[in-house]
Amino acid sequence: MKAADAIVQCFVEEGISVIFGYPGASVIPLYESLRKSNIKHILVRHEQAAGHCASGFARTTGTVGVCIVTSGPGATNLITAIATAYMDSIPIVAITGQVKSTLIGKDVFQEVDIVGATAPFVKHNYLVKNANDIPRIFKEAFYIARTGRPGPVLIDIPMDIQNEDIDFSYPETVNIRGYKPKTFGHKGQIKRALERLKNSKKPLICAGGGVVSAKAEEELREFVKKSKIPVVHTLMGKDAIEYDNPYYIGLIGTHGEKHANRAVTGADVLILIGTRAADRATSGSKFFAKDADIIHIDIDPAEIGKNLESLIPVVGDAKFVIRELIEGIDEIDTSEWLNEINSWKEELSCESEDIYVNPKYAIKQISDLVEDDAILVADVGQNQFWAAHNFKIKGNRRFITSGGLGTMGYSIPAAVGAKFGTPQRRVIAVMGDGSFQMSSNELGTIAENNINIIMVLMNNSGLGMVREIQNKTYKVSYGVELNANPDFVGIAKAYGLQGRKVTSNNQFKEAFLEAMKSDKAYLIECIVNPKESTL
Repeated sequence: MKAADAIVQCFVEEGISVIFGYPGASVIPLYESLRKSNIKHILVRHEQAAGHCASGFARTTGTVGVCIVTSGPGATNLITAIATAYMDSIPIVAITGQVKSTLIGKDVFQEVDIVGATAPFVKHNYLVKNANDIPRIFKEAFYIARTGRPGPVLIDIPMDIQNEDIDFSYPETVNIRGYKPKTFGHKGQIKRALERLKNSKKPLICAGGGVVSAKAEEELREFVKKSKIPVVHTLMGKDAIEYDNPYYIGLIGTHGEKHANRAVTGADVLILIGTRAADRATSGSKFFAKDADIIHIDIDPAEIGKNLESLIPVVGDAKFVIRELIEGIDEIDTSEWLNEINSWKEELSCESEDIYVNPKYAIKQISDLVEDDAILVADVGQNQFWAAHNFKIKGNRRFITSGGLGTMGYSIPAAVGAKFGTPQRRVIAVMGDGSFQMSSNELGTIAENNINIIMVLMNNSGLGMVREIQNKTYKVSYGVELNANPDFVGIAKAYGLQGRKVTSNNQFKEAFLEAMKSDKAYLIECIVNPKESTL
């Protein structure tokens, strides 16, 4: 079998049905084999989008997303998407073409050392030197991407290798020396955690993205219900628990809710689950949970103790560890503690003027109108936190964003991937005018594939979050005004999509209801007050 055919067969063995890509000369043999297969290939408009699409696909399906690009600039364009997936622990397998193996290291046309370039932010990467290694490498790559702490794996394949003939046999098992992800937590440490919780007066759970990655939402709800411990969450952990759970408190961090951050400060025990306690969650403050004993549960031992000292570390998959906790936990009387936290809540103002849409109101409307299995993909900037604060998780809703790397231009391609992964669910992408212009070329991908998503563009004529920080710090803004914004709705219509510009809250609701009825992708451009604050 030709090696390129073997690669496609590897995809088939792994159950891959959709691949996002942008071809070039160094992957032509692979594309010829792909053409003859039943795998659907989605041609994006930029290599970075291929990675974000794979990310959105992986996050909504719970499987591994796959993307293919060519060598040189094609590969380097993919780097941001790989780093984004690494920071947010998203399982993707990225395939890059490479120049002929005999030419590697000679600075030939479109050669780049993508293995070296991506080494700091992939779980693992491979340069295929022997075509006979392809079945083993692919088996390992998919296994590494989805097991332990999920993440991206890159396979770089020289063009001549793709044309060689091999005897194909896909391995049934994987045996990688030194890679043995620890799934079950240490029973002794779990017992210590339960003992500490038994004597707690003000316990608090902090749910991170690891809860969602481990598909441990049900276990978390059961643990909360049995223990009566209130829950805060990080940005990545937003869809780990419903907003109307009686023990739900809210988002913590630099852009979190005051009462949620106060709860962290007042807790005597803090259970971190599947979160690396990054600076945006802790505000980088030495006072974060200063009076709390920390129980840190994470499948990646390197994350425990990296940013916060923990009293009780538990290495293991959140799903299995929480199950163990459920078995041993007794109800804790947290009624007084919960009343104290809830007394700190403040109502958010959503006032509007006729010439502007209040973005917080708009997200609240989206939250009220869409189905309980809708997926909201937020971009990066003010729109990210308007969405995080006002889109309520209930039912099977998902909230997806670039949390760790903060990658602008993420929402549209990730929404495309999410829609391909879950075509029956409604997908809404929320973005600013800056982030829209970083991926508006993907409107072509949307139009070509007739993808029905709703895009909500918060146009405040600039890079709102940076402008807000500048104004708070220096009382001026500089280099952040987007004074030559185009006719965004006109651009959407040029691609054959639908769209509408709105300038008031009432107009927004009308437009969103219209978008929900549309059988095409729909762009709603909201004119937002440039002075509107993030919180």
